Amino acid sequence: MSSTIVAIAADHAGFALKGELAAVLAEQGYQSLDLGTHGPESVDYPDIAERLALALRDGRAGRGVLICGTGIGIGIAANRFPGIRAATCANATMARLARAHNDANVLSLGARVMGFEAARDCLLTFLTTPFDGGDRHQRRIDKLG
Repeated sequence: MSSTIVAIAADHAGFALKGELAAVLAEQGYQSLDLGTHGPESVDYPDIAERLALALRDGRAGRGVLICGTGIGIGIAANRFPGIRAATCANATMARLARAHNDANVLSLGARVMGFEAARDCLLTFLTTPFDGGDRHQRRIDKLG
């Protein structure tokens, strides 16, 4: 699993923000694996979440970013898959704690409820924060299956 490859996917509501965040990934030296959608036409977010979950499972990317209107639906859909720990975040503090305490491997964002700057801050924090590990946090992660 490559830590420099970040899978990124969005439904129609997150399509524009996906493009902006893919540019941020490139600026930061990450390679993005774009899993769609590729236009503003309506799509079903569970299908998009599945694409990303399978890409992480198959080792085509080390982490993922999902975007829909609120970040909630697409995050719920992603969390149905074993090994996926998607965290819906609205600010950098949430993104930092999702990584540090929960070892989240997918960042879920809401294009209709946050602006680009907040989404960018979440993304950069998510990518640069390590998992704290330790018995306390790892014990809880292990219980997730």
